[in-house]
Amino acid sequence: MDLLLYPATLVLRYKRFLADVILADGEAITVHCPNTGSMKNCIQPMSPCWYSTSASAARKYPHTLEIVTTPDGDLAGINTARSNGLVAAAICSGVIAELQGYSDIRREVVYGNEKSRIDFLLTHENKKCYVEVKNVTLMEAKGHGLFPDAVSERGTKHLRELMQMVREGHRAVLLYCVQHTGIEWVEPADAIDPLYGKTLREAIAAGVEVIAYRAEIEPEKNKIVLAKKLAVKI
Repeated sequence: MDLLLYPATLVLRYKRFLADVILADGEAITVHCPNTGSMKNCIQPMSPCWYSTSASAARKYPHTLEIVTTPDGDLAGINTARSNGLVAAAICSGVIAELQGYSDIRREVVYGNEKSRIDFLLTHENKKCYVEVKNVTLMEAKGHGLFPDAVSERGTKHLRELMQMVREGHRAVLLYCVQHTGIEWVEPADAIDPLYGKTLREAIAAGVEVIAYRAEIEPEKNKIVLAKKLAVKI
């Protein structure tokens, strides 16, 4: 994706949507932190980070935190708004083999009994595939990725909606977009949100497909792209 990244040093994330960083010239600024989760195990004070800049005059904070260095020295893409763009590019380039063969891709389509918005609705003739995307940045032990990083009623709701699509005869896919260079597989975070884990297993038993792809993150090259399929362990 088109992205210009600038290096800085992360000082602190606070008030959920703000972070203080120090630029290369020593200037301290406040940037927008585009992540509603806990960002558990992602923040390391005084570590390298990268941000993007918006030209919009309407923004109070024109800079956006994009990539952080974790306590283990890995890189994590914490801008959850980037996930769908990464997935769209990976579908179109053929990287996500499981989602090929569809002639039309629509985004943010209202669906389901609970009036959710599906991230992607793929169609071909009379076939429909509903794809829900979740961004993964939580790693506990080395390689061990978990979702969610905080209790997610919304995530559980989306699983219920996907199960309903299967019952109606459609294909439904949950796709974990892993923006963390150290994660090698993904599991439900049962200790954080046991209801989500329980519902995920029910969804799989009902026919919902669950897949995970990890991004290559190279901020010096302004690069974040999905590239590698990972295992999902239930």
